[in-house]
Amino acid sequence: MRPVTVERELELNLILSPEYSVPVAARLAYRADDPYAVHVAFHIDSHRPVHWTFARELLVEGVFRPCGQGDVRVWPSRSEGRGVVLMALSSPDGEALLEAPSAQVSAWLERTLRAVPPGSEGPHLDLDEGLAALLAR
Repeated sequence: MRPVTVERELELNLILSPEYSVPVAARLAYRADDPYAVHVAFHIDSHRPVHWTFARELLVEGVFRPCGQGDVRVWPSRSEGRGVVLMALSSPDGEALLEAPSAQVSAWLERTLRAVPPGSEGPHLDLDEGLAALLAR
């Protein structure tokens, strides 16, 4: 049986300055076999997308209030009269500030929460398989 996957394609804005942003195609992905994480692939002008993985809980909370520290920070805001979610990503390779439509992110998160409700993530992890893979190295 294949694990449940919840995906969503959407267009984000990469904010370059207060006056200028560029559209960035992105794919949000959630897998029930990795129940604590969300995966985001940003399709920028390169041969391969840029991948980020961070806690689903961080994104859920960030839709409502500022949260996170370090590499990933998320907070709600408004842009041109509509609700948005801002994601500040930081790595040794650089930093990015991305803006996503709140309604689309919230609808996608709702689907992930129906697939694996908060507090029920543990049984979805295959700890035996993960431990076997670690010990095989």
